[in-house]
Amino acid sequence: MKEKQEGFEFTVKEKSSNTYARIGRLKTPHGEIETPVFMPVGTKATVKAVEPRGLDEIGAQIILNNTYHLYLRPGADLVEKAGGVHKFMNYNKPILTDSGGFQVFSLADLNKITDDGVEFKSHLDGSTHFFTPEKSMEVQNKLGSDIIMAFDECSNYGVSYEYARRALERTQKWLDRCYNYHKRKDQMLFPIVQGNMYKDLRLKSLKEIQPYVGVGFSIGGLSVGEPKDVMYEMLDVLAPEYPEDKARYLMGVGSPDCLVEGVIRGIDMFDCVLPTRIARNGTAFTSVGKVVVKNGKYKEDFTTLDENCDCYCCKNFTKAYLRHLFNADEILGAQLLSIHNLRYLIHLMDEIKQAIREDRLLEFRKEFYEKTGYDKL
Repeated sequence: MKEKQEGFEFTVKEKSSNTYARIGRLKTPHGEIETPVFMPVGTKATVKAVEPRGLDEIGAQIILNNTYHLYLRPGADLVEKAGGVHKFMNYNKPILTDSGGFQVFSLADLNKITDDGVEFKSHLDGSTHFFTPEKSMEVQNKLGSDIIMAFDECSNYGVSYEYARRALERTQKWLDRCYNYHKRKDQMLFPIVQGNMYKDLRLKSLKEIQPYVGVGFSIGGLSVGEPKDVMYEMLDVLAPEYPEDKARYLMGVGSPDCLVEGVIRGIDMFDCVLPTRIARNGTAFTSVGKVVVKNGKYKEDFTTLDENCDCYCCKNFTKAYLRHLFNADEILGAQLLSIHNLRYLIHLMDEIKQAIREDRLLEFRKEFYEKTGYDKL
């Protein structure tokens, strides 16, 4: 429908022979990304407890910012005056922004949903705002991220079929409005597949967004409270129907097991706040399973957190020291575990890519679960 936007291209480089997994290259104005990729979440123009230079050190290729939060504070106009989010936060690699829709529906004091848009009250000060597809595009255009999301209605897990159908119809109409309003050729708009947990609605959504897809699209409304096997069912239905030459982004998913299962089902891009959130609570992902460093058994444990990890935390500090930091309520503990958890997931994606190259991804999955026990998460 729209002329090709500048600086974007997605190419599939290698494929698994017995799964839907593949390795791709996504070109953006701020650099190329090798997929499958995990994207650290920098909600408010910062990845919590991690400096931009730390993101480079752990191998992050792209991060996510949140439109809702940046719209409320400091405001899109200020970020635009600063030169966009890249200059504002001094990050020169690709940045993706979500539409703000998920936060409007889940975080704000929601007042009213209409076909025009959504009225809500700010979780910060109670002020009233009205978000429309056009408003989401306006804000994201001002933020200047490389990849932007269409404004959608993310219906809650457990809603009726009729409610999910109406939400999907509204999402599709909003997509058309986003598409028509979107101004910048140096930003790529990703449509979003919705449909709740109803297979026919998911397939309908995937089909209807295709005329709006540039280099990629998103799958939203999953990992919102449903059992993981239900999420996998939805992905299993969609996987055979994906266009081969487009990047596929599964929104808000980032536990180690879901990354493995998502790639097997053809997903190229992931993001999630989980690794930094649990890090701030003293929990680490490791190559042998979860470690809660606050536990008493680590008081005199002078071994590294994960002997198979090359991050700054694991190369320099012991579990005993990490436990001390958390028990003393020192900020450094959250910083070190955040660096580690993000590096762990990025390294996991590297291992997955190597397994794809060697065409042994299913064997890798079996070994991964045997070592970590993450299938019990």
